[in-house]
Amino acid sequence: MNLDASHSFGVQAGADPFSPLIELAIELAAEWHQGQHRKGRWRPPTFEYEEENVAVRVPVMAHLTSVASIVQRAGWPDPVVAAAYLHDILEDRNREGQYYDRSALIDAVGEEVTGYVETLTETKLGPDGSYLSWRERKEEYIQQIREGTPEAAGISLADKLHNLWTMNQSLDLGINIFADSKGRKGLSAGPERQLWFYSAVLEATREHEDPRLPPMRERLQYELDRFKEFTAR
Repeated sequence: MNLDASHSFGVQAGADPFSPLIELAIELAAEWHQGQHRKGRWRPPTFEYEEENVAVRVPVMAHLTSVASIVQRAGWPDPVVAAAYLHDILEDRNREGQYYDRSALIDAVGEEVTGYVETLTETKLGPDGSYLSWRERKEEYIQQIREGTPEAAGISLADKLHNLWTMNQSLDLGINIFADSKGRKGLSAGPERQLWFYSAVLEATREHEDPRLPPMRERLQYELDRFKEFTAR
């Protein structure tokens, strides 16, 4: 059967309940980030390893899915949702130590999606090939969001919202997210620098006007206020 945009599949006109683009993005993200985990968790694990002193860690794919879900719930279209799933694919190496090739990403999902992902990718090396400091990387990222598109700003807000929310959930339970512990890698920046970064990203998104952005900004601001409260204790 030939499926085109005019086929409604019993839902609102022009809306196809299945997106091959999003499905591809999910597969690419799941394959690339296989074996990668979040720095920590706040919920109890769903199971325990038989070996002692081995912690069950949260797969990175859980974060990517949460970010894409926020983007979709906010009303952004398929290319933006696809980019949300892929927002770390150019920045993070896979478990083999490889970087994903930009041209390969264009071939897979197109220029539009790749453009959003590029805006969301931190620059790690300076002009001389040396590694940038944490502050330098974050300042470069903030500038990219400021000069980018409303779509990239929306994904960035979703990313920071989920990150900050999980940080707050941990802090609320008395978990020290800034120190290493069993199954947890402490954050590389303390509360003051984290607060600066998340606040700066929020402000950078104000350069863009889109009716889908204000509710996302409001929710991130709420989490920022929670973070201030938790870290002031």
